[in-house]
Amino acid sequence: MDRPRAVAQLRTALARFARGYGGGWPGWCVALSGGADSLALTAVAAELKPTTALIVDHRLQSESAAVAATAREQALRLGCADARILTVDVGTVGGPEAAARTARYTALDHARDGAPVLLAHTLDDQAETVLLGLGRGSGPRSLSGMRVADPPWYRPLLGERRATTVAACAELGLTPWQDPHNADPRFTRSRLRVEVLPLLEDVLGGGVAAALARTADALREDAATLDELADDAYRGVVDGDGLDTARLAALPTAIRRRVIRHWLRAGGATGLTDVQIRGVDTLVTAWRGQGGVAVSAPLREQRLIARRRDGRLTLTVEPVRA
Repeated sequence: MDRPRAVAQLRTALARFARGYGGGWPGWCVALSGGADSLALTAVAAELKPTTALIVDHRLQSESAAVAATAREQALRLGCADARILTVDVGTVGGPEAAARTARYTALDHARDGAPVLLAHTLDDQAETVLLGLGRGSGPRSLSGMRVADPPWYRPLLGERRATTVAACAELGLTPWQDPHNADPRFTRSRLRVEVLPLLEDVLGGGVAAALARTADALREDAATLDELADDAYRGVVDGDGLDTARLAALPTAIRRRVIRHWLRAGGATGLTDVQIRGVDTLVTAWRGQGGVAVSAPLREQRLIARRRDGRLTLTVEPVRA
């Protein structure tokens, strides 16, 4: 890539995003890790609106405090109105990647003071997300990837390649932090980035990342329409704190399963998989007196169970039996 064009390309992308989403925002926050993507985004964001850089220190690496301090200094040099380091404790629920993400988003949400938060996800991140969803069999919702706007989170660089942010940092004389976790084979996303996507690009002749991102866009448009229909249907099948199975069974499959997902999430379920939703669906469509279906929930020594009783789906919290 011709490096002098990289910053201009990111400026254009951010200005287009601001016209579409942020015309009324007096300012915004940027989630800054110190890596090339977030550093380049911070640079162009600070030119356009008053910007607060939010730097999350997960304290998972020995040098994390120094990395955070360097990112803060870079943000202030780039013209940010403020730059704050947020120190978090990472738990264990869902594995290391999920736990770190939960801690990060919680800290950002508490620190943003009502302002929108710009995230530096790129088209490459989108392609990795689609592959993760495909491998986990999480259904079309997961394959539709990340949204540009998911308030209070916004991704103005979702159509840009990672190579552009790297080139922009070089043009600006910035030295991004190279997170060793990004190449650590213990992490699934890292292996997708380093091993799987390059292999797919080689085998299929290039353009795979962009094709995956286009697939996500198409699925997201379809999903949005189905979600609207499911929202309307949900109100018609709710029966107290449960769902009426007769009315639920009459719905088209795609709508019915979305209604079930909505109900499960409202009842405390998190990290739902397509297998779990289909399992609950069988309580509606293939009822033979079978037992309940356990669904994912952030519970300790307990589990969330969907059951069918007296023509209704109900949710109960039950102890985990030794």
